[in-house]
Amino acid sequence: MDPQFNPITQAGYDQLAAEINQLETDRPNKIAILQAARALGDLSENAEYSAAKRDLRHLESRLRFLRKQQQYARVVVPSTNSTVEIGNLVTIQFTDDLTTADYQLVGTPEVDIDAGKISIASPLGKAIRNHQVGEIVTVQAPEFKYQVKIISVKLP
Repeated sequence: MDPQFNPITQAGYDQLAAEINQLETDRPNKIAILQAARALGDLSENAEYSAAKRDLRHLESRLRFLRKQQQYARVVVPSTNSTVEIGNLVTIQFTDDLTTADYQLVGTPEVDIDAGKISIASPLGKAIRNHQVGEIVTVQAPEFKYQVKIISVKLP
């Protein structure tokens, strides 16, 4: 993988494209709101104008950011072997208390810890990536180290 490109799953790429499409759809409405607020008169004391201008700037900024993410994204298709790689669903066991957790290893633009999606750049993601089922790996977190055992690796 070229170092200037960011690996991402197909689902993550599709999510980026959907958000870009939604913002492009919302843009004409934001412009119309700005034009209507501008028509109200004195711009120095026009709260509607200031809010509409801020909203449009925010939309444009988010759109630029997402387009850059999409431009440098490269879709990675996970394989069916037992090695942890981007896109795989991984079950790990924490060796200290024997609890288990399920995560999907994803690219940085698609991280969602609430949905169990961890980045390949996170301490846990870095530690388990390219390791096999059954291996015990040490995770170097910012404040401490801990160990996890890779229980299973499967496709989403």
